[in-house]
Amino acid sequence: MNAQLYVKPNVRLEPMFNRWYAWANLIPPSTAAMYVANHHLPLMRSYVANPKVHAAAVKNPAMRGGPFIDHGGQRVNEVQELVQETVAQCGPMLEFAESVKFLDEMLRNEARGGSLEPLYARVPENLRGYVELVYDLNNNPSIRFLESLLYRSGFYLPKCQSLALSLIEQDYRPFVLSTPILPSEDRLHLPLTFEDEAVDEFARMKERPMPSSYLNELLNVNGRDEELLSSFLTTEAPPPPQRYEGDAVRIRYFGHACILIEAAGVSILTDPAISYKYPSDTSRYTYQDLPPEIDYVLISHNHQDHVLFETLLQIRHKVRNLVVPRGGNGALQDPSLNLLLRHTGFRNIVELDELDSIPIPGGEIVGLPFFGEHADLDVRTKIAHLVRVKGRSILCAADSCNVEPLLYERVHELYGDVDVLFLGMECSGAPLTWLYGPYLTKPLDRKHDQARRLAGSNYERSIDLARRLNCEQIYVYAMGQEPWLTYISSLQYTEESYAIVESNKLIQDCREHGRVSERLYAEKELFLKRREIFL
Repeated sequence: MNAQLYVKPNVRLEPMFNRWYAWANLIPPSTAAMYVANHHLPLMRSYVANPKVHAAAVKNPAMRGGPFIDHGGQRVNEVQELVQETVAQCGPMLEFAESVKFLDEMLRNEARGGSLEPLYARVPENLRGYVELVYDLNNNPSIRFLESLLYRSGFYLPKCQSLALSLIEQDYRPFVLSTPILPSEDRLHLPLTFEDEAVDEFARMKERPMPSSYLNELLNVNGRDEELLSSFLTTEAPPPPQRYEGDAVRIRYFGHACILIEAAGVSILTDPAISYKYPSDTSRYTYQDLPPEIDYVLISHNHQDHVLFETLLQIRHKVRNLVVPRGGNGALQDPSLNLLLRHTGFRNIVELDELDSIPIPGGEIVGLPFFGEHADLDVRTKIAHLVRVKGRSILCAADSCNVEPLLYERVHELYGDVDVLFLGMECSGAPLTWLYGPYLTKPLDRKHDQARRLAGSNYERSIDLARRLNCEQIYVYAMGQEPWLTYISSLQYTEESYAIVESNKLIQDCREHGRVSERLYAEKELFLKRREIFL
């Protein structure tokens, strides 16, 4: 009981909300309510009614990522119990979703340019004081949600948050956004909220040993769960974390949109999505390759593969500053990342607006406009990151879509050439309803749904962007190809896939014109020699 033990490097921590894998839009009261009412409950009821249909659909690769529960047509009674538990626990959220639907319909039918003041008296009682009714300049009405108040209301239910611990020993994980996580013998369920400091203490034990008795008390584990928890511990010490001390700018690709930039004693990590350490034929950087402290974590936008709570919770204890795009305009589809993270235990959150900059030793971090990839919705909480350090310029553009080429001409006028560009090219993109469907209170025409995609830049847009910024090196990333990301990415590419064909064309074009280019996969390390001044 008093032996000094570490948490094993392959202990998986899964955040859950009502037994569903918790991604960012299951935290804000408004978006969580719409997802529970319009996605989770209908999906579970569909499964209970037709489990065989779901079982057949998940076996079809073309249906991957679709609205089908992956429990093999089994465990129907448990899903039905979860339906009943959800209805009992989330009554206020369900009422909220119904009221939003009613209010939205009332505005569509009755707000035609006249004063909105008389309509306040008809706002459902449970929404009164939490919403403002507004027009845009073309007399289109909408609802502005007062998010700060909603987090302090009965609509915010942190009691629905919990964590699951288990060992992971292979890359493949089933897609989690359409399937509830039911109890299993190899998972330890912890009824902890995400802001609980016990989460940070647990994560520290991957590098700092403590007695098992300390962990049992910390996590309030006893009985048979103690034995399961003990299987997650080891006496084997991990290699101590190292900070890069070289004179160059070192860039490490951790997979997807996760880039670690280290220079001048500063460490910067973008869109953290990190693999656990276990035997694999695919080499990659893992949690053990992070420095002891991360000075800045940069979040580009609020999609499940860029705000990954599973990773963020495990590195929170070593993050000095968490930088998020400025948002919080009260639109349902655009919740504030600042509020979301603050209410789940993150501190030192910095909001970065377009062309805002953060000074760092030897340079700065600049926020650049991020267009596209949000199905033309009014989403402001998105930003690309230009890291300028030691005379070098690195642009992590995430899933930016170059729909307006003159934007990058303006950027070039201000900031000059970009040495290294990281750009997502998932240029097919899911339709609007795949991600934002639960927020819609009126069905969207299928033609419009298919036309409005969550898509990044194709070849023509990517090469135009690279030329306007005069990039020396262009790397395609954020493609969801890494095998350990199957649980949040429904993408399965072939050589004929549009994103692969288009990114191949970009790479070939760049190489033919003397630019370094590559589609990143799994692991990459770059070094940029220092320049004395920015050109």
